[in-house]
Amino acid sequence: MSRPAPQPEQPPEMNLPVRPPVAPMLAKAIKALPPQDGNLLYEPKWDGFRCIVFRDGDEVYLGSRNERPFTRYFPELVEAVRRELPERCVVDGEIVVRKGQALDFDTLQQRIHPAKSRVLLLSEQTPASFIGFDLLAVGDLDLMETPFGERRARLVDAMAGAGDRVRLTPVTDVDERAREWFEMFEGAGLDGIIVKPTDKPYEPDKRTMFKVKHERTADVVVCGYREHKSGPVVGSLLLGLYDDAGVLHHVGVSASFPMKRRAELVEELKPYLLDDLSAHPWAGWMTQTEGTTQRMPGAISRWNATKDLSFIPLRPELVIEVAYDHMEGNRFRHTAQFRHYRLDRTPESCTYAQLESPMDYNLDDILAR
Repeated sequence: MSRPAPQPEQPPEMNLPVRPPVAPMLAKAIKALPPQDGNLLYEPKWDGFRCIVFRDGDEVYLGSRNERPFTRYFPELVEAVRRELPERCVVDGEIVVRKGQALDFDTLQQRIHPAKSRVLLLSEQTPASFIGFDLLAVGDLDLMETPFGERRARLVDAMAGAGDRVRLTPVTDVDERAREWFEMFEGAGLDGIIVKPTDKPYEPDKRTMFKVKHERTADVVVCGYREHKSGPVVGSLLLGLYDDAGVLHHVGVSASFPMKRRAELVEELKPYLLDDLSAHPWAGWMTQTEGTTQRMPGAISRWNATKDLSFIPLRPELVIEVAYDHMEGNRFRHTAQFRHYRLDRTPESCTYAQLESPMDYNLDDILAR
């Protein structure tokens, strides 16, 4: 039985110069770090849930990028905000969960649960942290039109009382150091660098910042596809890799095709159609929705319980090359980008062994900067 989708919470009335909801300012992807021009700051790109924190005394609201705030899911952060941030403020940042000296996005995703008892248990077992990186308001002062350089300076002052659960992101104005961070910090679970012009105001829902992320390629097995919401054309390809024991794992999807290409893919995949689902390596996954941490093609989405995640099975014989930024556990963290077919590769040769492993890096060393 699927869970009912949680209903959107209404933001509270708060006596703040900037009130919820506010859509966060976004970043445009670029290929390489721009050199310092006297007007840039560089930050680590945190891999978590984007969140704008609103505090008005004891009233705390954790706003997300959509219509489902995080307030009820992270009670430990609500208490931390009351302890560690100014009495009245609005701070933009990222909710993260760490595992040892690295970020753990899989565990963070499991924090979104409909049962209050489970939410309270997870808040103790896998507590989250909030990484602040912008200040939208403090006291009666609206900073939305203030240049980022000044907002950053005020943020440092506003977060002077931050502690274990609320942390200030490091920044640098040295491009060479940012390049070092880009290479080193990946081992702690961070996925790139954010570049911010110091003279820009805060512009909700606009891509006025820049982000540079890692990009790598891998050869993967196409194991099925989901149809697009517009009709019987390919929405996304389901991708697999073999482990050392010869088990084929679902590692993510490739999507974002032009509509003409979606229709072409249907024809190209027809020779691999598998009528009997029981013969597919992932047949058993269609009935599993609980008790596993691996993201499965037929599992219920914790973000949208009404979304149909069933798929059209293919014989696992077709190999493609995809581009990806980094791994989260044993799967691609984000949607992989289709590059081309690899008809010279056998499916069995598509293993985890081909993937790069970033060197380990201590998360505490990043936060201490």
